[in-house]
Amino acid sequence: MNSGSQSDLKLQNQCVESFSKVRESMHQRIVGMDRVIDALFWTLLGRGHALFIGVPGLAKTLLISTLSELVGLKFNRIQFTPDMMPSDLIGSEILEEDKSTGRRSFQFRKGPIFCQLLLADEINRTPPKTQSALLQAMQENRVSYAGQNYDFDLPFAVFATQNPIESEGTYPLPEAQLDRFLFSIPIHYPSKEDEMDIVRRTNLGFDKPLEAVLSAAELLSYQDLVRRVPIEETLISLVVEIVRKTRPGESMPESLREQIRFGAGPRASQALALGAKARALLSGRFAVREEDVISVAPYVLEHRVVLRRLRQKDASSVIESLLSAGV
Repeated sequence: MNSGSQSDLKLQNQCVESFSKVRESMHQRIVGMDRVIDALFWTLLGRGHALFIGVPGLAKTLLISTLSELVGLKFNRIQFTPDMMPSDLIGSEILEEDKSTGRRSFQFRKGPIFCQLLLADEINRTPPKTQSALLQAMQENRVSYAGQNYDFDLPFAVFATQNPIESEGTYPLPEAQLDRFLFSIPIHYPSKEDEMDIVRRTNLGFDKPLEAVLSAAELLSYQDLVRRVPIEETLISLVVEIVRKTRPGESMPESLREQIRFGAGPRASQALALGAKARALLSGRFAVREEDVISVAPYVLEHRVVLRRLRQKDASSVIESLLSAGV
């Protein structure tokens, strides 16, 4: 049963309606990918960041750029490369001259990270020094340079892409950075029917520009609403128990002890509860259910567990085994 004030329930209805319009408009360009779009919406409502993992050509960039148009956010795309420096992302100080006085002074020139939706394309192609420049931004919604803090316009989200099969010329993301992503969202090959539809559409000509159907102010109000969605103590216990099962030496199932080297930290528990709230809200409920927690868990955990080097297992199958074992 839904609970909450009348104003919150009214805002929830508006939220569901708004995101239904966003989804409908996205499908003018994006074929299929409903589960990916679901996770994308949960991330956005949770005021989080997402890592999209998939081989080239699966419309990861198109998906995110289309979302930015529909939500009316200032969008920047950065192609990460091995020679990229932190200043290429954050910005730098340059010497400028005041034409009226002739005085020279250093002024901070903002980099492309100063936007509301940042697409970090192939984030694992840039060295750790540049990757780490994102850490403060993703955690605090601001960056520091030369002793000064520079805040971002809200909402702010980083959506990064990564190719899972290519290792040459790439740098693994450190665990501290992976933990900053609310979700890790896999993108798989389309079905035959969807791929045929993609071929038909791409031979029709250029897409028309899309009009924004959701404003930044509305999105901020929906993000605040997610925090007010209630979650019962029994479900908080479920959230914590699921995360603790990924940690060797705690309540991990015996069958997983030889597969997981390090488990998820407390930030995973926070992310799981928040993602479950976002899913409940978009499902038309102002209360979290167990199904919300279970549905969100793979997106929260797969990039946060460190496996032992077992060729026959990957993170998704390990997390599936953990969830199917029961809590």
